[in-house]
Amino acid sequence: MTFTNKTFGRRGVLLGMTASALALAAGRADALTTAQAKSLIDRVVGDINRVINSGKAESAMFRDFEGIFERYADVPTIARSTLGPPARSASQDQLNRYSKAFTGYLARKYGRRFREFIGGEVAVTNARQVKSFQEVQAVATLRGIDPFRISFMVSDRSGSDRFFDMLIEGISLLKAERAEVGALLDANGRDIDRLINALNRAG
Repeated sequence: MTFTNKTFGRRGVLLGMTASALALAAGRADALTTAQAKSLIDRVVGDINRVINSGKAESAMFRDFEGIFERYADVPTIARSTLGPPARSASQDQLNRYSKAFTGYLARKYGRRFREFIGGEVAVTNARQVKSFQEVQAVATLRGIDPFRISFMVSDRSGSDRFFDMLIEGISLLKAERAEVGALLDANGRDIDRLINALNRAG
């Protein structure tokens, strides 16, 4: 058989197409599975249950909740999303400080909500794929009130398995905090440094 530039060209195209198909297949194989997402939220829920039933003082519980957000949530993505368009003009130092302040704010705000669960329990009930992410559903059972749903939206887009949104009784953390941060930014003259200082006191 005589090999020509055209032959090598055709083979190159075929090899390229094959390599691309294999890469896509590998990407699908490595994608976050429903079982992996459920395993992540099982750990999240386990940590939440330990904190709310630890008997610790409120300030100590808030530190523990901050650790939970840092370990399991895609905080940089959540923080940038809640900051909105001003994130594009912020410096990296401002984004880092904002992300840290926002994490502490979340821990205090949602830590107070989770403190209502003392004596109760959160349990994972179901998990399913939704578009490009996984939704893991849980139920909070508290004393004296009807159980209610909590859902975690999980993705591996950050490079590791993290939840990027949480719904409590159908209310999105991401959407609610985008509105809260927007209002706080307006109240501070659209100044990101002042917003950071305000977040350090809020929650």
